[in-house]
Amino acid sequence: MSDLQRNSLSPLSSSSRTSAETMDSSSPSPRPVFSLQRASELTLQHYGVTVTEVSNLPSYMDQNFLVKDAEGTRYVLKIMNSEESKDATLLGLQTLAMSFLLSRGVPAQTALCTTTGRLMTSEETGCGPGAQTFCVRLMTYLPGDTIAQSPVTTQDLYRVGKLAANIDKALQQLQSPDLHVLQRDGVLWTFPNFCLLEDYLSVMDGDPLQDIVRAVLDQFRSHVQPRINTFQKGIIHGDLSDQNILVTPGGGGHHEVSGVLDFSFLMNGCYVFELAVSIMYLMLENPRPLDVGGAVLAGWESIMPLNEEEKDSLFLLVLARFCQSLVYGRFNARRYPDNKKFILTTAESGSRLLTELWERGKTDVEQRWFKDASVFSEES
Repeated sequence: MSDLQRNSLSPLSSSSRTSAETMDSSSPSPRPVFSLQRASELTLQHYGVTVTEVSNLPSYMDQNFLVKDAEGTRYVLKIMNSEESKDATLLGLQTLAMSFLLSRGVPAQTALCTTTGRLMTSEETGCGPGAQTFCVRLMTYLPGDTIAQSPVTTQDLYRVGKLAANIDKALQQLQSPDLHVLQRDGVLWTFPNFCLLEDYLSVMDGDPLQDIVRAVLDQFRSHVQPRINTFQKGIIHGDLSDQNILVTPGGGGHHEVSGVLDFSFLMNGCYVFELAVSIMYLMLENPRPLDVGGAVLAGWESIMPLNEEEKDSLFLLVLARFCQSLVYGRFNARRYPDNKKFILTTAESGSRLLTELWERGKTDVEQRWFKDASVFSEES
């Protein structure tokens, strides 16, 4: 796999319902800015690994380094942003979930122990009011390319949908006295908080897309929000996107999943939210984006069938995630201009797809997805 292996591509997850005005404050940026040399030093200091090669990996709000030792073994040094680093209990539970899923046959990335036997350590920078603490973990390096980089088939997408459902089904068995911390009601990117997006719409001023976002907000309020209580619920990964699933080439032009990354959005949520997020992101780089929904849906329902309320809400949930990605992406690009290119990865294709889906309409797109899913299920 190339050095573009991405270990943390999830959007900034606000731990509170922060307004746009508050997020624009002059407080220190939560993003870590460690040098390559410091990354090498931390790897040796905490893990006893002497680094011979080190390079940056992309990330939305964290900092990731690909490190290699003298034997050629590769690892990913992950330094979390200072906001999420404050919740050691949640980070510990995410780390537990990774190893739990690996024991259940899911190729999840996992954390390695420090020289003192801990799965996490921390690094402080600055002093006084500007002091910050960052969680540091050394993760396993997994082979493969992201789905975004790979020419996946509809059969591959079916398998991804099935894997996503299997992950959430396995997480039903996750045990810990700390499971309560997964009730993350304040995360801006969750669907129950979708309508908070309205506070950020000024970043879309002058863009015709703003009208579509407003229309999706209106329909979400009337059509989806009243139904959330009827959705099936449990622990979800929360961000099974095209950037967080790695694949390797298999036979017949197909691919096998070789890695599942980034558990920073692990939470109690609705299973249909997981499905909607996956469909949305898997559409982005696919040359036939309308073929994605049916294949992923068929794979998902082979494990966890949707109820009627979930089926009737899926289209708007996918549109809602497009809106979140575009609006919050534009907002964060202004806040972190040095990472603008990466933050706006989905902007061009996302804008085009949101417009196309909106113009096609709920009935047309849903008929396509569910018809494709039924045919796919019969052929599989």
